[in-house]
Amino acid sequence: MQLPFSIEQFFEIIRNYNGAVWPAQVPLTLLAVGAVALAWWGRAWSARAIWGTLAFLWAWTGVVYQLAFFTSINPAAYAFGALFLLGSAAFLWQAMRSSPLPFTPSRDAATGVGLALIAYALVVYPVWSTVGGHAYPDLPTFGLPCPTTIFTIGMLAMVRGGRSWPLFVAPVLWSMIGLQAAFLFGVVPDLGLGVAGLAGIALALRSRGRTSRVAHA
Repeated sequence: MQLPFSIEQFFEIIRNYNGAVWPAQVPLTLLAVGAVALAWWGRAWSARAIWGTLAFLWAWTGVVYQLAFFTSINPAAYAFGALFLLGSAAFLWQAMRSSPLPFTPSRDAATGVGLALIAYALVVYPVWSTVGGHAYPDLPTFGLPCPTTIFTIGMLAMVRGGRSWPLFVAPVLWSMIGLQAAFLFGVVPDLGLGVAGLAGIALALRSRGRTSRVAHA
């Protein structure tokens, strides 16, 4: 596959982004940790706050990284930015609903998969990237597309009830697009996108099946 930029340019954009937004990576990560905490020990407003957090993270990635930085070397980043903004809009719509879909972690396989993906995005991904030769500032920090997408699918795995499958569309699409970085740029931790994408498809199909059965009943 012929790309309009080189591997060196790809990592230069990541370095430029990390330098320009520092220390925003810290509060972005803390927002993610807070969302997980709210899912487990939340209050009546927790679901709204979590959906709002996901909407903000996806808007940040779409505007700050894709449109403000990545478009300088890849025209396709305009479409990528639009995808992230569409994902953000879907999450924001949930946050603004009178009864947003709840996050209800439990002792089931879906929650286990979700927690594994969250841990991968927040802990394993940066450690593996650093050990693999892409230490900061070359590190794709949280808030960049791939770790953010893995985290998002992990959170969506804990959504229960209602029609949640459309919310998986944008994250699953990016998991397919972003997975190429593992092979083209040597960002091996992005292989986790493949696992996250498959998990997202399975979870979306499960949600759609349940919705269809309820409608039929």
